[in-house]
Amino acid sequence: MKILLLSMPDSFEHMPEIVVRMPNGALTSLAGNVDTHHRTAVADLILVQRSVRQTVERLVRELEPDVIGLSIMTFQRRTAMRIIELVRELRPGVRVVVGGYDPSLAPEAYMGDSGVDFIIRGEGEITFRELLRALETGGDAGEIAGLSYRNTNGFHHNRERPVSHLTGDEIRPPRRDARVLGGYTMLGRQVDVVETSRGCTFDCSFCSIIEMRGRNFETYDLSRVIADIRDAYNHGARAVFLVDDNITLNIHRFERLCRKIVEEKLHRIDYIVQAMTSSIANHGETLAPLMRQAGFRYVFLGIENILDDGLAFLRARSKNEERQQGHIVGNATLKAMDYLHRNQMYVVGGLIVGNPGDTPESIEANLEFARRYVDWPYIQHPTPYPRTPMTSDLRALGLIVNDSLEQYDGTTAVVRTRDVAPLQIEFMRWQVERWIKLRHFPVAFLHNPSFILRNGRRMLRHTFRGCSLKTLLGFEDEHRAFERYRSLRAEERVYL
Repeated sequence: MKILLLSMPDSFEHMPEIVVRMPNGALTSLAGNVDTHHRTAVADLILVQRSVRQTVERLVRELEPDVIGLSIMTFQRRTAMRIIELVRELRPGVRVVVGGYDPSLAPEAYMGDSGVDFIIRGEGEITFRELLRALETGGDAGEIAGLSYRNTNGFHHNRERPVSHLTGDEIRPPRRDARVLGGYTMLGRQVDVVETSRGCTFDCSFCSIIEMRGRNFETYDLSRVIADIRDAYNHGARAVFLVDDNITLNIHRFERLCRKIVEEKLHRIDYIVQAMTSSIANHGETLAPLMRQAGFRYVFLGIENILDDGLAFLRARSKNEERQQGHIVGNATLKAMDYLHRNQMYVVGGLIVGNPGDTPESIEANLEFARRYVDWPYIQHPTPYPRTPMTSDLRALGLIVNDSLEQYDGTTAVVRTRDVAPLQIEFMRWQVERWIKLRHFPVAFLHNPSFILRNGRRMLRHTFRGCSLKTLLGFEDEHRAFERYRSLRAEERVYL
């Protein structure tokens, strides 16, 4: 059979097109796990945001797929529905399969008159492989764990599929040569994604991962990980994002990975990773130098909030604790950042502002922290994603004020606090982030001067879009610039 796998074009505010275009690792993993006689194509529509319709039309015409699969997050749902409508017009008999966070946690959204035939809930590699075999041979879809499928009575939901243990060859390596679009970059360098583990054992209230797969942590053998990094390098990647949910749950394994990267001479790659502040703070004396030696450059720290009340609502206090001799002695954030900075790594600061108890003063305290210590801001607002504990809490408090899911991207405030309106929260974040990003331009220039010389003006225009010279000189109320920015952003987010 001929299979076309699509990721959605909708992107996060913090990942502008000119700076970063990251591949969807789930699609290449799916491609690597279908039987090899199928003809499989992967298309990340994030690469063609200005020509989504034309690209989908061309791919469907050229590939004539029997099955089209879509990977979807909640804020991408509206776009996904439009793409499904389009492919149904282009190829009425095609089988449409959806998967990812949104279909897994909100399958009911895809069960009505959506044009969807199959929903894959949770991890997709084995479920999708078994579905293709059933379609090819006329087998019984009712026996496939993790699958929901349309029948004459609506949708039938099969039993849940247990999470994969990632040992042996049950989950095969990804197939990067299945990609039919190109242009994955981060600050001018070709970038790819590599997965070394799955899952997390913490219970942060905002997290979709534990709702999708439970609280667990499974790892690939490091020899497979090294082979995957080398494959990404051989396909042109000079930057690699390790996309693990929480790679620092096993610090000793992470240290061994750093050593293996150096031993295998793969340390000239720029690595990006997500990490817990507590892990870096409690092990940074030995871990941070190892990370730098292995080529790690940017570390996304899940700081979440610097105030105890904020961490309590987010249920993220335990992963931000500094410990000495088994005792909690304080918040780990500053110590973790110090270890990273001393070893010439840069902190992408993950903060969440606008929690129920936040006041203008507490929001400003978090933003001031970002100004002082963060190299690149990744500041978000509480967002009620399907089935997360946060959503239940916010709904019970009556604080959700926006049900337009296409705005559930983390940087649109869709929730108010007890004291602050959503627009004010978003305005405060917008005011601060632009200048933190500007401060990082010299670092980016030193690392890749030719890229910044070619694209610096576009980057500045994007960072300060909505602003005029009058705004920057203080001759215009910034709220007017903010409204222009929001209008421009809304226009950018319409892809078909």
